[in-house]
Amino acid sequence: MSDNSKITLGKTLRDARIAKGYTLDDLQQTTKIQKRYLIAIEDQNFDELPGDFYVRAFIKQYADMVDLDGAELLKQFDSALPSTQTQEYVDKVNENNPETRSQQRQVDERYVKLRRTIPVIGIVIVVLVILVGIWVAASHNGGGTTKDNVDSSSVSVSGSSSNKTKSSSSSSKSSSKKSSSKKATKTPSFKQLSSTTSGSTWEMKNASAKPKMSLSATGSAWMSVTVSGSTVWQGTLSSSTSHSLTIPSSATSVTLKFGNAPATKVKVDGKNFDFTSATSTSNATSSSSTTGTTTSSSSTTTSQVQTVTLEFK
Repeated sequence: MSDNSKITLGKTLRDARIAKGYTLDDLQQTTKIQKRYLIAIEDQNFDELPGDFYVRAFIKQYADMVDLDGAELLKQFDSALPSTQTQEYVDKVNENNPETRSQQRQVDERYVKLRRTIPVIGIVIVVLVILVGIWVAASHNGGGTTKDNVDSSSVSVSGSSSNKTKSSSSSSKSSSKKSSSKKATKTPSFKQLSSTTSGSTWEMKNASAKPKMSLSATGSAWMSVTVSGSTVWQGTLSSSTSHSLTIPSSATSVTLKFGNAPATKVKVDGKNFDFTSATSTSNATSSSSTTGTTTSSSSTTTSQVQTVTLEFK
């Protein structure tokens, strides 16, 4: 294959990455492939990779992350890649798979299993937390019921004047509890504070002490969750997967990053957090102010990584 074709392989991957709004650091975090290897792939410097076997495995993984058909890409540029018949390649395949299946397929399956396991573990933890919370609440309610029974006995023994006084006090306490209950069950609400082409800042009122967040997607979408400057979770979801987590009570805000914001759905305390509607409107207005570039600008904004900050009040 000609030099022009070899350059086309790296340029094809680089263009797809830029179109998705990913940086090399984003791909390194998601694929776990070192940044210098990603640069070598884009520059066609395959000799800098660990070995012939990893060239095809890394290229396919890179292509799949930017929504290209990895298998088709390898087939198209087969002659530009190291031979799969080298002794190093054969030994590596036999070492990892006695049944002679390709290492590339094992790598794909390993990541698929990992992506499926992480949400399941998260769900199990959330369920355990809920069950513990229910048990604690039931224990407190049981103690309160016993105390109420003792108070009732005292009222029945007292004189009529004392009964009226305690009855009035009981009614006052009941009204106070109802008022507190109404305040505690206020519906969470979201309010946009600011917006830019790369993201927005929102305020959430009436959030619970430990807000519960649910993440899902209608297609392939990479995202991350950062609390107090530390990333607590990041990964890629699809229409068949989701992820749930609990925000610590000490947190005053949470920062979300989305590689494909329009395909992402977020719920906080069971309330849909529609952060895309206002951001899309802002982006569309900004795009229309530049003559002749409306379509290009809108497309680029949609594919860029968007940052959303949610503050709890």
